[in-house]
Amino acid sequence: MESAKPLFSYRPYWAKRFGTAPFLPMSRAEMDALGWDSCDIILVTGDAYIDHPSFGMALVGRLLEAQGFRVGIISQPDWRSAEAFRALGRPNLYFGVTAGNMDSMVNRYTSDRKIRSDDAYTAGAEPHKRPDRAVTVYAQRCREAFRDVPVVIGGIEASLRRIAHYDYWSDKVRRSVLADSKADMLLYGNAERALVALTHRLASGEKIADIRDLRGSAFMVPRGWLPNGEWVELDSTLIDTPGRVDKHPDPYAENPAAKAPPAAAAQVVHFQDRAQLRARRQEQRRHSVIRLPAFEQVEKNNVLYAHASRVFHLESNPGNARALVQAHGERDVWLNPPPIPLTTEEMDRVYDLPYARAPHPSYRDARIPAWEMIRFSVNIMRGCFGGCTFCSITEHEGRIIQSRSEKSILTEIEAIRDKTPGFTGIISDLGGPTANMYRLKCRDEKIESACRRLSCVFPDICPNMGTDHGPLVQLYRKARALPGIKKVLIGSGVRYDLAVKSPEYVKELVQHHVGGYLKIAPEHTEEGPLEHMMKPGIGTYEKFKQMFEKYSKEACKEQYLIPYFIAAHPGTTDEDMLKLALWLKRNGFRLDQVQTFLPTPMAMATTMWHTELNPLKKVLGGHARAVPIVRAGRTRKLHKAFLRYHDPENWPLLREALKQMGRADLIGNGRQHLVPSFQPAGTGRTAEGTRKPCATARGKPGFKPGAGKGQPPQRRRPK
Repeated sequence: MESAKPLFSYRPYWAKRFGTAPFLPMSRAEMDALGWDSCDIILVTGDAYIDHPSFGMALVGRLLEAQGFRVGIISQPDWRSAEAFRALGRPNLYFGVTAGNMDSMVNRYTSDRKIRSDDAYTAGAEPHKRPDRAVTVYAQRCREAFRDVPVVIGGIEASLRRIAHYDYWSDKVRRSVLADSKADMLLYGNAERALVALTHRLASGEKIADIRDLRGSAFMVPRGWLPNGEWVELDSTLIDTPGRVDKHPDPYAENPAAKAPPAAAAQVVHFQDRAQLRARRQEQRRHSVIRLPAFEQVEKNNVLYAHASRVFHLESNPGNARALVQAHGERDVWLNPPPIPLTTEEMDRVYDLPYARAPHPSYRDARIPAWEMIRFSVNIMRGCFGGCTFCSITEHEGRIIQSRSEKSILTEIEAIRDKTPGFTGIISDLGGPTANMYRLKCRDEKIESACRRLSCVFPDICPNMGTDHGPLVQLYRKARALPGIKKVLIGSGVRYDLAVKSPEYVKELVQHHVGGYLKIAPEHTEEGPLEHMMKPGIGTYEKFKQMFEKYSKEACKEQYLIPYFIAAHPGTTDEDMLKLALWLKRNGFRLDQVQTFLPTPMAMATTMWHTELNPLKKVLGGHARAVPIVRAGRTRKLHKAFLRYHDPENWPLLREALKQMGRADLIGNGRQHLVPSFQPAGTGRTAEGTRKPCATARGKPGFKPGAGKGQPPQRRRPK
């Protein structure tokens, strides 16, 4: 993998003389108090401003401040006019725009497209404080406020919409967010490197339209544009076909005479060694751009959409990814390769910046649920190599794990202990996208740089992937040994297929870091859905469950696993959901909150949902494989009802479905039955189709509690 300029090696901008702000200013009065006449960068966000590294705008703002720039924040502005975007005046360099820590559509709507009643990232959990497709709206208002100021968009909403994508909420393929927002540049993924480099280059006088070489950036250019140099454009419909992707380098290239030796003279042929061939191939890749099918093509052709999605995901490894380009009318969206991951030292410095670790004082005592959730937790890593098709973490943060040092993490725990009001001695989480990928990486950097696998753990854990949990175990032990720390809980989801490779880790986790319940996500029990999710088989879960119960018993603790499952995922049939329901009943699980599949932009499962094709396999040339999809509202409700087989409200729907499936034998009042034959008064649907007030089934004649003895109440899946 190519090297990158160290993140903190730039000469600080002259405004560093103003020092560090207690909070990044959100008003002109705060700017005046700091002695500022203007901001160099103004960040616009759809979240409440919380000065904590778990919130993107705070992390980005403090990083730019450390580079010497004056950074202001406009949080949740009134988007109905441009006036709110003029609150801090004209920025000297650019507007930075994000929807916030969550995609604005996921934040506002449920998987059934119903509007949520609250917003965890807003003071007082007040809903409707951000617009739909917030990045597009905010960017347009910034342009209206100051037409000559560059607009740079980023964050998860922009990342997942950087090329043409299926949009679940409008049920159509939409253009890249660059085309809709009219932004000058998009920075995708964890964009610290690109953001710092871009800001310094703009400050030195470069125009944003001339900056076209930043990894992790995307922008729009005239149709057919290529950078200066020996760039080659490749047609994606030709590269994802049987056979090699790359052309073999000519081994005689170092000796032109060897290509056509004189007939009468013997010629010594000097072959290139493997290192030379590899270097030449890498150089060719660095100057290659893959043309994806145009927006106008993928909008109408599902096969081309699935193919484009497959190529997009295959070109995601920073070590070998090529640039991508996709036409939108007369212009192209150009995507440079992904950013080089941060080193441990760089991660430490980013997380050690002088955050206030609190909401901005303007919110006073208003409760912000997202802050309440994370204020006693510590982020120890980023990235995920799991590759679950329904998850967007990999598309945003990448597959290479970036970990902080043990010292940096322990220092943050001490800062929480000493500075965070309300701390009771309990750390709520040490984690990240997953709980137990800390410091896990490929055993060989060369193999990692050349790899094009979509997952390092499916269908089995790659033999080149390290699974040593030793550093994480040592971190847990040192964290819980700190003075004033009563307990360190693990709130992030445990990747159990990795955990079972380290009994020492499972023992440490179970005996010291579980607060009675441990969340875990098998997602399903049947092979068909699990294959389309790229998740391990249920046998691995059973193995982890045995270890969990063994170590809980050894510690004389009564603890429970909280499993999560997805209903209506692509590749799932009614029979699959029935088998899952029977497994749940057999194991005594009565789920409270359940999740129905939500197609989010760019996820592989979303491609399956939209196209009914499987992009995990080659799509073109007759290789496309059909995927069963659950679209109808009634069927989606049925799949959800199977997960809550114990709820009397679902029994009428389940009875009808079981009869249609030829499984009426599962209707009855015995332990072997899934649903009873009676219906408690006040439950289910009336003949008119309206729902009656809910009433409990307990105490009604014929009610059977099932095999739920000793099972805990089920908790809501974390957002």
